[in-house]
Amino acid sequence: MAGLTHPSPNHGERRGRARPDLIVLHYTAMPSAEAALARLCDPQAEVSAHYLICTDGRLCHLVDEARRAWHAGAGAWGDVTDVNSRSIGIELANTGAQPFAETQMAALERLLEALMRRWAIRPERVIAHSDMAPGRKADPGPRFDWCRLARQGLSVWPRSDAREDGDLPGDLRRFGYPDAPPDVLLAAFRLRFRPWVTGPVTRADRVQARDLASRFPVDRHGATS
Repeated sequence: MAGLTHPSPNHGERRGRARPDLIVLHYTAMPSAEAALARLCDPQAEVSAHYLICTDGRLCHLVDEARRAWHAGAGAWGDVTDVNSRSIGIELANTGAQPFAETQMAALERLLEALMRRWAIRPERVIAHSDMAPGRKADPGPRFDWCRLARQGLSVWPRSDAREDGDLPGDLRRFGYPDAPPDVLLAAFRLRFRPWVTGPVTRADRVQARDLASRFPVDRHGATS
């Protein structure tokens, strides 16, 4: 793999001999990529990611993939509670209130293809920061095009022809979402898959959640070296 272009000091050993089997996508929520890069490389900030992708498509490699970057914080996916030890973190330079640039999305797609091949990471394990920390985090936010990634096999999307509905909180936990109140789970699910929908839970919510849980039940097995 390529050498580090902007080494961050903020990393450590992956705990329990873990290997990355998740990819977590973030937005920086900062005014510029340069400001985000400075923070991700500041030892006083104690935050980092493996990669930062600028709006013009420039790729900044900050932490070696074999190391544990500090990007996920508190949260879980399935049985994984130390997400940092089991994931690769990618930051996208974006304030959270703007579209994601085509050049940036194309660079992300190239990076995801390489990471998923290198570490044998399945599409359903490419997730949002808001997925693993519902109610606490909102990135990469409602403007991020998850459906575009899914069309290329780089993430997943519920089928448009699914018909069976079920128990939305239970199905979302089967898909991977952590334990949280039903309204918090609904908000996190919609943020990623139905960002244009508001109001009480609908049958369409339940149908899509059941489809995701049926086709992509979370892997409850640990990935170790």
